[in-house]
Amino acid sequence: MNLEKYMAKPDQTIKEHNENLFYCLDQLWNYGYIKDEKLYQLAKRACYYHDFGKANAEFQKRVKSDKKIRFNENREVSHNVLSLYFINPKEFETEDYYYRVAFAVAFHHNYCDVLQTIGEKKKIIENLLLDFQEEIIPINKKCIRGIQKIYLKKDSILLKGYLHKCDYCASANCPVELPNDFLKGSLENLLIEWKKEDAKCNWNEMQEYCMNHEGENVIVVAQTGMGKTEGALRWIGDHKGFFVLPLRTAINAMYSRISDEIIKEKIENRIALMHSESLSYLLMNQKEEDMDVMDYYKKAKQLSMPLTITTMDQLFDFVFRYNGYEMKLTTFAYSRNVIDEIQMYGPDLLAYLIFGIQMIIENGGKVAIFTATLAPFIRKEFKKMGFRYEEFLDKNHLSRHHMSIKKEKINIVDILNKYIENKKGDKKNNNILVICNTVKKAQQFYWELREELKNEGMDENDVHILHSKFTRHCRRNLEKEILDVGKDVNSNKNQIWISTSVVEASLDIDFDYLFTELQDLNSLFQRMGRCNRKGEKKVVEPNCYIYIEIDSELLESGKKGFIDETIYNLSKEAIHTRTDGIITEQEKIELLETYFSIENIEKSSFWKKYREIYKELEDLRCYEIKQKEINIRKIETENVIPKPIYEKRREKYKDLLNKWNSEKDYLTKKQLEEQVKEDMLSISKWEFILARKNGWIIEVPELNWYGRGSIPVIDCIYDDAGFRRKKEDTEHAIFC
Repeated sequence: MNLEKYMAKPDQTIKEHNENLFYCLDQLWNYGYIKDEKLYQLAKRACYYHDFGKANAEFQKRVKSDKKIRFNENREVSHNVLSLYFINPKEFETEDYYYRVAFAVAFHHNYCDVLQTIGEKKKIIENLLLDFQEEIIPINKKCIRGIQKIYLKKDSILLKGYLHKCDYCASANCPVELPNDFLKGSLENLLIEWKKEDAKCNWNEMQEYCMNHEGENVIVVAQTGMGKTEGALRWIGDHKGFFVLPLRTAINAMYSRISDEIIKEKIENRIALMHSESLSYLLMNQKEEDMDVMDYYKKAKQLSMPLTITTMDQLFDFVFRYNGYEMKLTTFAYSRNVIDEIQMYGPDLLAYLIFGIQMIIENGGKVAIFTATLAPFIRKEFKKMGFRYEEFLDKNHLSRHHMSIKKEKINIVDILNKYIENKKGDKKNNNILVICNTVKKAQQFYWELREELKNEGMDENDVHILHSKFTRHCRRNLEKEILDVGKDVNSNKNQIWISTSVVEASLDIDFDYLFTELQDLNSLFQRMGRCNRKGEKKVVEPNCYIYIEIDSELLESGKKGFIDETIYNLSKEAIHTRTDGIITEQEKIELLETYFSIENIEKSSFWKKYREIYKELEDLRCYEIKQKEINIRKIETENVIPKPIYEKRREKYKDLLNKWNSEKDYLTKKQLEEQVKEDMLSISKWEFILARKNGWIIEVPELNWYGRGSIPVIDCIYDDAGFRRKKEDTEHAIFC
């Protein structure tokens, strides 16, 4: 076939498009991301044949037309099906090689059920291929059986993944990969900077271990403050890498830290940010003045960047094996993948994560788990995969935490007394972190503590709050504030910050005192890691106050239950064995080993749910689920704008909407949209339904954006403490 005669796209022939795919494939080969030459040659054949089916007359009529002509299923079949008929089995050394290429080409789009289409639309296929009788190869039952047998084999998955990767990037006019030739050098420059402050400074034992075992599957357990981030980056080295974290707050902080303190330059070609609100974050926090944000974002979405900081749910949907999953899995398979703070995941996400890690390793990828704590039952799952396991304790800072165990519910009296005692005693460091299990309790404590400080003649503005129910704009400002406070070991400030689990993982904050509710041991030790993080403060007196009684309704047996009752009771029992005093990092590990043993955890609903979901993934048939049907976190939310914010900014919304309607530039329109999204917050589906039932959802013309109806405004309380459902209450001043 003369590929120069036929168009693949309105401005590109099939030959031109194929050449772009070949260029992408050669880059993967040259970077060493395809290690087997035979696989490379087969991938090249798949790239060559993948769009042959577009030569049919119906497609050519549509692609060349100035008008938009819709696909007519009564006259057409998708081009990937037709492309299959052009692949000549005689070109291949073995039938097996032919079937691999045939599978990749036939299924490189998900427009239809390929094998069903071949069986049911024979007449349409014959008509479409009438002009190519001398070039086509009939598809018989033997061929179909061969394709059906080949699709789960490792090389078939990788071959199709490479085809997807090259096709997507060529179509998006995006580099297939950018080289990682900078990370080792950036880390050495970081060490030079450290040595300017301390000439004896060097990589610690854990960080050296990571470099010495780069490219191996490892679990590294190291206490908070030991430099796990630098260790993880040394493990990645000058290689493509992914850094997976559980919380968006932690991801933003990690991205900012690595960009600003380690990589520093050429950010647009070196490090990417990926989560559900990453475009918003990038538009509001552009790293370099001349950066093309949309191009940068596109490279991140195409997985082209050398280092990507991301959430699990952005990428690990490949465990559902939808048509096209092979591209993500293949990319992971030639990458080094860091999983940080694995103990933060619930049973469902943990099942997706561990199943995905197993798929990555089976296809040749490398994985490193970095965490401050790891329960034995999780470690057992990785042991099956052959992971190396190492624990590291900072021998210079074994005593960071002095516990005071309270066999009661958390209360504001103790917090207030400690704050006043420190302030009146003229203690230099008086930053207190309070972590509650629910947003509602955090809000309650916030207002009560402010009121009590006011009554004591002290500054009520010393009390701050951070949780998930703020608008994006407010939350980003609060995250910056808590990071600024928590980074300065000797800040000489007097502040109380009240928060929830959003501060547990990977935030580089260091408070003087912690008051926390108990949830489970892993969570507790993570929370303790936000106090005396660097181990530079004396622990003669208690600095961690742990309240082991919680509201019973929060247990799974209660009406608002989300805390596993077995795990909570095991944690409570573990803390009961302790007396007030210093707890070392080794003792924390021993408590986990004893109380979170495999035998104990197997009795929990957590373990039961984990095994159920893992089994569902094992039993799931390939291509059974469509990608758009997947919701990894299974959290149904609605984005709304609080009425107090809307009323304050109504005129601004009118102006933005007028500009948006008259604007033609895509990036400018996105920037206008982001200004509105800054005032959104997410509420649960049931909260939204309740609000609509009570008449609290308001549709307004100023927010009728995107041609899809209005952004809902919710009649609610929104004040310094964030969002609360509408009720009889005194509203406070809005600070955002």
